[in-house]
Amino acid sequence: MSNYRDIIKAPIVTEKSADLAQNQNTITFSVDVNANKTQIKQAIEKIFNVKVESVNTVNVKPKKKRIGRYAGKTNKVKKAIVKLAEGSSIELN
Repeated sequence: MSNYRDIIKAPIVTEKSADLAQNQNTITFSVDVNANKTQIKQAIEKIFNVKVESVNTVNVKPKKKRIGRYAGKTNKVKKAIVKLAEGSSIELN
């Protein structure tokens, strides 16, 4: 990856991710499909100036969708669940 901002696409804000952020100091991000855990950790630490404890990744497979007679698939996505070290936090407003 050429830039850290190319790896981290956007935070994922759902009820479950908000609960994880509040109770376990864990933030969920949508990341580049080709990024590995080491690249994700380095990108989070450089962009947000925090210490990352661990990174878990989930590959979300594309779903089949139809619109009338046209069939296709949604894009595949990679989620990164990032646990921050004690005392580190990221505000997503």
